[in-house]
Amino acid sequence: MKKFIGGAIVGFLASWACAFASPSFNHNGVFWNRMTGDAKTGYVDGYNDAMQVSVGKLDSLTIAADLFHWKGAHKIIHQLVRELSLSDLTTDEAVKRLDALYASSKYSELDLGSALQLLSVPPPARSAAATPAGSSH
Repeated sequence: MKKFIGGAIVGFLASWACAFASPSFNHNGVFWNRMTGDAKTGYVDGYNDAMQVSVGKLDSLTIAADLFHWKGAHKIIHQLVRELSLSDLTTDEAVKRLDALYASSKYSELDLGSALQLLSVPPPARSAAATPAGSSH
């Protein structure tokens, strides 16, 4: 029994040491700016593929919502589908927009996933209050 406990402790300490020594990967602007053009395209394509898989999983949630008569579920699921997609952005457009976003050092800490979701949000519509006073459109 002592050998088992000793082995478990040594194994735990060894795995903890390996995990602590391994580099952490922050997928932010610094990471983005270090990638090549092909790597950026691959990252965006991979992100888009992963989000499409997630959207596909929401279909089973829609079935469950119908089965259990969840009120408002379709509205919530529709919102999730919209947030998980890159909308009408092509891969090249997304890469160009991320390049432009991360060109400013103030956005260098913004996570790539958050930045990609930010890109998919349409800009707010201009209202009459947003037009400068005295201008006529």
